[in-house]
Amino acid sequence: MYSKTVTGKSTKSSLAELRSVLDQAEAVFVGAGAGLSVSAGFAYSGPRFRQYFSDFEEKYGFHDMYTGGFTRFASPEEQWAYWSRMIFLNRYCPPPKPVYQNLRKLVGDKDYFVLTTNVDHCFQKAGFDKARLFYTQGDYGLWQCSRPCHQKTYDNETVVRQMLQAQGFSIQEDGALALPLGTVPKRTVPTELVPRCPKCGAPMSMNLRADATFVEDDGWHAAAARYQGFVERHGKSAVLYLELGVGMNTPGIIKYNFWQQAYENPNAVYACVNQGQAWAPRELEGRSLAVEGDIGEVLKLCG
Repeated sequence: MYSKTVTGKSTKSSLAELRSVLDQAEAVFVGAGAGLSVSAGFAYSGPRFRQYFSDFEEKYGFHDMYTGGFTRFASPEEQWAYWSRMIFLNRYCPPPKPVYQNLRKLVGDKDYFVLTTNVDHCFQKAGFDKARLFYTQGDYGLWQCSRPCHQKTYDNETVVRQMLQAQGFSIQEDGALALPLGTVPKRTVPTELVPRCPKCGAPMSMNLRADATFVEDDGWHAAAARYQGFVERHGKSAVLYLELGVGMNTPGIIKYNFWQQAYENPNAVYACVNQGQAWAPRELEGRSLAVEGDIGEVLKLCG
């Protein structure tokens, strides 16, 4: 389909070029993958994982939050103890670093839209307009019927907070999750907090695209329509396709999509910023830029 061109690490000249392209762009189309949130401090392994999941690690032997999401737990009460921590840490806690805020400042008053596979809602927390966001893969903040018997999602913040409190956790004024000194967290939640579908009584599940049961609710379809409208409106504009932290797990959603759209629009520029995976296809030579490095540092230096 496309042949890639590998580039070196970021330099002052490439950063200046990215800044220049951004300044000249009529519109900015941001494509965001997991690498953007990792740069903001949302690591799924290491000290952050062990701080909140060491009890699950000891029992089940997994060493990161992602793997834990696919673990078969001993009971629904234990499953939701795990997921309530996972949800709160990656959906309701503020990211440790201001990467998303810096991106919002860079976009400024440009006409922009965000297409993302991330499910942590960091864009809205950083002040991005909800009407300019398309979370294609779901939202940690939503539950759905696991069957599903109907195409609707449900906010989970209130119940998640109750689950955490029942395990012994507290939520600090800055929104961070804390465990009082000397407290051993419970690894279960009360049975009455286990979520069930209000229509059919089946267990609720996360609204995350893992299989064919994923619910695309009214909000999802409205965002998809706004995304399509943005694409059509800027089909020939001087658009900057700014890809941030997108890997090769699901390249068809953002990466290949951006390549195709940029290729078809002679006025567009494609820019890829990534740690270790910054490259662009030869077909976009002369209208592409690849910057390798930590996304947060690149955005900071471009500001």
